[in-house]
Amino acid sequence: MTMNAKRRKAHDKLAALPGVRSVRRPVRPSGAEEFDLFYVRTGPPGEHPLVIVPGGPGAASIGHYRNLRRRATAAGLDVIMVEHRGVGMSRHDDAGADLPAEALTIEAAVDDIAAVLDDAGVESAVIYGTSYGSYLAAGVGVRHPDRVHAMVLDSPLLCADDIDAVRDATRAVLWDGADPSTEGLAKRVRGLAADGQLTPWVVQLATGLYGLVGPEVLEQQLELLLTGRGLLWGAIGHSTKLLFESKTPYRHEPDLVEHIGYQELNYAPEPDGLPLDPALAYRESATGDPDFVAEPFDLVAAMPGFDWPTVVISGGRDLITPPAIAQRVAGLIPDAVLLELPSAGHSVLDMRESAALTIATAVYAGEYAGLPDRATELDNVPPDFTVRLMVKGIATAAAAESLVPAGLPRAIRQLRTW
Repeated sequence: MTMNAKRRKAHDKLAALPGVRSVRRPVRPSGAEEFDLFYVRTGPPGEHPLVIVPGGPGAASIGHYRNLRRRATAAGLDVIMVEHRGVGMSRHDDAGADLPAEALTIEAAVDDIAAVLDDAGVESAVIYGTSYGSYLAAGVGVRHPDRVHAMVLDSPLLCADDIDAVRDATRAVLWDGADPSTEGLAKRVRGLAADGQLTPWVVQLATGLYGLVGPEVLEQQLELLLTGRGLLWGAIGHSTKLLFESKTPYRHEPDLVEHIGYQELNYAPEPDGLPLDPALAYRESATGDPDFVAEPFDLVAAMPGFDWPTVVISGGRDLITPPAIAQRVAGLIPDAVLLELPSAGHSVLDMRESAALTIATAVYAGEYAGLPDRATELDNVPPDFTVRLMVKGIATAAAAESLVPAGLPRAIRQLRTW
């Protein structure tokens, strides 16, 4: 989407926020053409600011995370967030056209972070990356190790082979019911498969909801779906697609950058032909070529050389980047602190912001070593109000729909088609 009057108005409003700046960056690695890459810095200036790198690719930083920065400022944190090239305020070239695909790579995004530190006069920083952002954070460690004071890797990615751990975890929970708490859940999933209802989208939605609402509520949802009462499930699915697949200007703009996840990080590998393959939904949702090309870094080889304090955060219910990946990352980085939160899902930064800020504050202050001793306390920190409201709404609606006769929702849908 080229710059137009509506986007310009929103752009200028964000540009006027306190702490928002831009730095000139090359469009392509070789070439004279440049564009404005935007970033924001808030809070009391410190020697080693906290650079927060969100997930994606596609999440905007400046407009989407204003509330996070406000709370971080209240906690005394000096925070920098970079608007990823190809997204939001950093989407366009000087003529107002979208940046070209060849300009949008992980290496370029990593170098952008270093350039922002240069512009901000920062020698080294605490780099906090979540999900896709964890790969960028680690990339700073590979390409610009002197800029890293400390690091937090939240729900981390590691390499193209992560899919093996994702498939194993997804099937252990949703197909095998390997834990007693998921036996009933897995039974419902197998029932959906036998009934022909286990589509790739149902699998993807179930993995996300497992991390959000836990096994009991998800089991209740799938039981409703099995008995023909899928009104709530359909509503959740529609809302999730709007939230994660639709473009929301200056908040979520994956259209230009989604190829990074597919071509550089293997988001949609070749299906393995077994049940509950998460690759299928990713391949279905891709708007371009989903095939993997190559990783920009060999983090498995590089991480043993990371010599700064590192905290690795893992949610026990995370089926997107499951605990096995975080455990492997922590094992590769010397003296890394592994912080496991059993009831958390994917991206503590996004789903349990208060806990994430507590962790970031401890790392910022150099008090990270004791974080595992606080795991229970941090796991019990309630999700943010919006997340709590969503979880409560899903649970309440599920309980209400369970009272509806099993055939009624299906009959209503049939009436609408007559």
